[in-house]
Amino acid sequence: MRTIVRGLATATLLLGLVAVPAEAGRDAPPARVWVTTPDRAEVMTERPPVPFGTTASVHPTIVVDPDRAYQTVDGFGASITDSSAAVLAGLSPAVRADTMRALFDPVRGIGVSFLRQPVGSSDFTAAAEHYTYDDVPPGETDFALRHFSIAHDEARILPLLREAKRLNPHLSVMATPWSPPAWMKTGDSLVGGRLKDDPAIYDAYARYLVKFVQAYTRAGIPIDYLSVQNEPQNRTPDAYPGTDMPVAQQVKVIAALGPKLRAASPHTKILGYDHNWATHPNDGDQESDYPYRLLRDPAARWLAGIAYHCYYGDPSAQTALHNAFPRKGIWFTECSGSRGATDPPEKVFRDTLTWHARNVVIGTTRDWARSAVTWNIALDSTGGPHNGGCGTCTGLVTVLPDGSVRTDAEYYTIGHLSKFVRPGARRIASTSFGTTGWNGQIMDVAFRNPDGSIALVVHNENDDPRSFAVTVGDRTFEYTLPGGALATFTWPRGHDSKLDLVSLAGASATASHGNGADSVVDDDASTRWSSETGQAPGQYVQVDLGARKHFRRVAIDSGGNLGDYARGWQLSASGDGTTWRTLATGTGVGQLTNVDVRRTSARYLRITATAAAGNWWSIADLRLYD
Repeated sequence: MRTIVRGLATATLLLGLVAVPAEAGRDAPPARVWVTTPDRAEVMTERPPVPFGTTASVHPTIVVDPDRAYQTVDGFGASITDSSAAVLAGLSPAVRADTMRALFDPVRGIGVSFLRQPVGSSDFTAAAEHYTYDDVPPGETDFALRHFSIAHDEARILPLLREAKRLNPHLSVMATPWSPPAWMKTGDSLVGGRLKDDPAIYDAYARYLVKFVQAYTRAGIPIDYLSVQNEPQNRTPDAYPGTDMPVAQQVKVIAALGPKLRAASPHTKILGYDHNWATHPNDGDQESDYPYRLLRDPAARWLAGIAYHCYYGDPSAQTALHNAFPRKGIWFTECSGSRGATDPPEKVFRDTLTWHARNVVIGTTRDWARSAVTWNIALDSTGGPHNGGCGTCTGLVTVLPDGSVRTDAEYYTIGHLSKFVRPGARRIASTSFGTTGWNGQIMDVAFRNPDGSIALVVHNENDDPRSFAVTVGDRTFEYTLPGGALATFTWPRGHDSKLDLVSLAGASATASHGNGADSVVDDDASTRWSSETGQAPGQYVQVDLGARKHFRRVAIDSGGNLGDYARGWQLSASGDGTTWRTLATGTGVGQLTNVDVRRTSARYLRITATAAAGNWWSIADLRLYD
């Protein structure tokens, strides 16, 4: 028999001691729920509320723990590109006002709370010529930045940004340049090339970015976040502004920018990288560890963290970076939906909804992102206007030829977050069963808002309906989601606010080693036994709580390892790890087993398998209640 023990290192075992009111579920307010289905039959449609009960469920159970908190949320949204501004400005005043409310109003709309704005031109530029804020004739320079002006943006972009801020005062704004002015670059062009490797150029570019931040602030749009180059590994942009900026150059820009920006705009944070989870093959032989090299450089003192895009790799890259640099933040800042030339609208909606639900809505946020941002907030029915670059991109809304506006999949994927998860919220612990690569299960992410209310976003990866349960403290409800659906559940903190989580940092665990078993320890927070014959009587996991703890319930949770619960079990306790007493025995019927005992105390717990089964046995989480 081979025994594999995962996640039992002191820092990663998930244990908590919680006080639970005896009748916690009786008077708890119900959960409200909004659902979007891939066939558009429901689009953020509020369904009847779901009452909580106190009966455990045999369905896969999402256990939400409001007291185990992770990253703070800054917001969710898109970009008012020059193209977006053009199509929105072309609407009739009444339709434009309705569209802006639908996008930014937290009550009557989805409350978009984060915008990433191009500094100058991108591929989504309605003008015939690309631009920056300091363009001079070829061959000339402007180190004094005498020609600097944001007049281009005053026509359409800034009025829309001011209206967005009026509708949602909690809106955060990030700014990102696609290219420095051409006179700062090799080739004297906005398209491709690098910054000239000259200290005077790094200084001029840093001052250019500071002048932009100051100019936008004077125009009523303070800049909360600033990156120094969009997609710095994209060496060959397709007829649109872009700059090949290797790590060595980005750190020089950051080193020049940091002190200037801190003096001019102390609240503006600098983000590094701003590119894909992994290096795209089309970008050639690049620095695959780009964000790591940035954060190891002394210039990282000026960085709040790293920004990521979705066009290659997967969201787990964010957690890997967080583990390496836990004091630096992670922001997810671009992911456009896409449509094939011959794809019918219903296919585009379904494919975008489900892929973004897995990877952007849930994948990025479960992997430490403080923001989730798509790309264009609005485009026309041809996916434009654009000047080079992406010809298949989609927006949150589409302006149709008759002047009406259609909300599309990204409106709902972002809306299922932005309408219910407020800036300043914290992601909290929740059991999830799905994967960003698709495994057909239920996946989710949970948040605690500043007012204490909870938002749980759930996606059914499967094409068929799936039933599941949600447990918070001593309260549980069951629900069934249609195939491919995305849902947000909310409820006030209310009756679970009395649950006091006691940290058990210092707890550790070991597994039985009988019959020639060996053990392997890693950090994925699960405990799994396996053998050719599956579960066998006598296998056990033993937990040292670190100190004597009082409890009246032990929750044994197999987490996302569906079917891997113990078919038979015995719970024992000990004060010294030598003399054991049996607290309870029973038969497992599903992922979550709650063992209620007479109030007792112990330093050690042991869960022993008492039945044989072909399944593996997993313990992803062990929780104590008192």
